[in-house]
Amino acid sequence: MGGDSTACRAAAPRNVLITGASRGLGRALAVAFWRRGDSLLLVARSGDALREVIRGLPPPGNPQQRAHAVQADLAHAGAPAEVVAQAKGLWDRLDVLINNAAIAGPIGPAWQNDRAAWEQTLRVNLLAPVELCRGGAAWMIPQRAGSIINLSGGGATSPRPNFSAYATAKAGLVRFSETLARELAEFHIRVNAVAPGAMNTAMQRAVLDAGAARAGEKEYQLALEQGRDGGAPPERAAELCLFLASPDAAGISGRLISAVWDDWPALGGRPELAASDIYTLRRIVPEDRGMQW
Repeated sequence: MGGDSTACRAAAPRNVLITGASRGLGRALAVAFWRRGDSLLLVARSGDALREVIRGLPPPGNPQQRAHAVQADLAHAGAPAEVVAQAKGLWDRLDVLINNAAIAGPIGPAWQNDRAAWEQTLRVNLLAPVELCRGGAAWMIPQRAGSIINLSGGGATSPRPNFSAYATAKAGLVRFSETLARELAEFHIRVNAVAPGAMNTAMQRAVLDAGAARAGEKEYQLALEQGRDGGAPPERAAELCLFLASPDAAGISGRLISAVWDDWPALGGRPELAASDIYTLRRIVPEDRGMQW
């Protein structure tokens, strides 16, 4: 998982595609996988920011690893296919795909949201990751190996008033991850979702900019507290992604795992997890709450 730098350098290099890689968690993911000795294809809207991330990477631990930047706006329908095409121009295989790019979208009651902004949020947060998963899965199937990790977020597991577009997209992405995991199981390709925790990112700033009137008093106060406390460290979520992409997580697929709240380092080697619905989205029925209706 990255604790032993010597072991990381000795590990075989993999090809890792990361979206939203120019800042925040995306940057932390780039550093974590680079330190492991992997080659990177980093995707974001700003080419200059991506090149800055690459310049800031530590010296390579593997002489064969390379870092590449692809400037792409995932709000555009053709962008995911172009990203996959550029990756295929660089690599003969894809080992790890991490869909991290996301936008906060419109904030406020659903009926007051701008329709175009609502649809753009679904495009960036759900439809683009789905298209990248489709392209990545088709590429991974012949090699019968690979790991896909989709970043979830607040609202995927419970209602999030005033963030309807973001919550709807993330809930859809988690259920898509569960479904795709079942479809790819026979090819030994794992698909998981990661809840990184409340980080101090552009989304947190968007809540503060929106104010309590639009975001809601609870969300606004949480964002203020998060800013004061420092928020969840992106490095923790990056470590979870390293774990999920490693052989230690060979039996884990179709799960939503929290980087902050779940004891994920202890999940490796638990065969009972695969036969359960732990860390999945499920409907609650009366019997689950001790009621007979």
